[in-house]
Amino acid sequence: MLNNAQLWEKTLFELERELSRANFSTWFKNTAILKQDEGTVLVGVPNEFVKDWLQNKFHKTILRSLRSLSENVRGLEYTVCKVEEPKKSAPIPEQSAMAQGSALPLENLYINKEDGLNPRYTFSNFIIGSFNELAYAASQAILKKVGTNVYNPLFIYGNTGLGKTHLIQAIGNEVKKHYPNKRVFYTTSEKFCVDYVNSLSQGSKAMANFKEKYRKYDLLIMDDIQFLSNKEKTQEELFHLFNELYHNNKQIIFSSDKHPNYIPTLEDRLKSRFSAGMIVDVQEPEYESRLSILRAKAELQKFFPPAEIIEYLASSVQGNIRELEGLLNGIICQSELKNRNLTLSEIKPFIKNTSKPKKLLSVKEIVKVVCDFYNIEEAFVYEKTRRKEVLKPRQIAMFLLREDFNISYPTIGQKLGGRDHTTVMHSCEKIKTDIRNDLSLMQEIDQIRAIF
Repeated sequence: MLNNAQLWEKTLFELERELSRANFSTWFKNTAILKQDEGTVLVGVPNEFVKDWLQNKFHKTILRSLRSLSENVRGLEYTVCKVEEPKKSAPIPEQSAMAQGSALPLENLYINKEDGLNPRYTFSNFIIGSFNELAYAASQAILKKVGTNVYNPLFIYGNTGLGKTHLIQAIGNEVKKHYPNKRVFYTTSEKFCVDYVNSLSQGSKAMANFKEKYRKYDLLIMDDIQFLSNKEKTQEELFHLFNELYHNNKQIIFSSDKHPNYIPTLEDRLKSRFSAGMIVDVQEPEYESRLSILRAKAELQKFFPPAEIIEYLASSVQGNIRELEGLLNGIICQSELKNRNLTLSEIKPFIKNTSKPKKLLSVKEIVKVVCDFYNIEEAFVYEKTRRKEVLKPRQIAMFLLREDFNISYPTIGQKLGGRDHTTVMHSCEKIKTDIRNDLSLMQEIDQIRAIF
């Protein structure tokens, strides 16, 4: 059997023949296999940008090459760490390859098999803002009295990429830290379902072991509960497990991408149980929170660009935290490749090309959204009036048309009452300046963007 260094060296040899020189040198530099565990290969990569690119663009190619070299390979995962690339034609024993392959302690990359928790998900690196402060407050209340509080169960919902998994795992890690005698377990509803079905097919003894396994915990955390939609038998088993844990003052935490009342085919009795405790939502971060998140993430990676870069990124991207982090990592990667900080003019096209595309809306439709938001007549925006209640919405409409939809200054001026392009430029620059100093204005613009 090939060790880690040998398997990756041969895999890279295969990939180098399939890919262009530019692709190969860009995406596979400073990568290495960290470990092979029950058929799953864990590959270390230098940053999140490379990780996302390999997952989205080259995953099948890499997995095919690995399988052609080792019949034991069934899966492939990636993790971010510092990797020193081993020299070719110099195979390294597996243990020393792993030591060389990661400058971080391996326990930081390792998800504990006993409790399913990732030790890197802690409150110390969790960013708190108005978008998640209620969920955070509930989590802190749980820590004071695990299992015997009004927040049992705690149900956290919100769109993907907003930090729900980080938060619920941080609760688990904090309980482990302060209550070492309490048994904690994190799982996803998908894994719970697979575990249940496997036990069901293996007979009564396996089913008894399954029940005993989940009933022994003092804190059970179950992620992505929406996966149980249409799975009646698994829902029934969860219902009985819930009752057993709840009546014995065991803490239960759930997360989902939507409120339990809106999960299709979720049993009413489960909805009732979820509602017995606390249901809180996590929203998309507003400008101030996005700014804090980006600064923290940049500092963590020892990346210190000019303030205007972070401010522009925070004001231009209204996506989830994962999307924000992906764009930041892309900028970091590009800066590393060029060996210098990018300028604002360089990152603007990068953000426009990388972030989620905007809906195709006409100028009239965009103006209507802005006018409806400020409760003014659309006709006023096209007129020559400079009344205060009209001037601000008109300038915001111009700003959005330019920044979000990349419409030229002359076209905006022509469409909005035949104005000169210099007037449009002045309006856009004024809004850019104002949002740096006026948080309420930035929040208003966020709300308008959310309507598009």
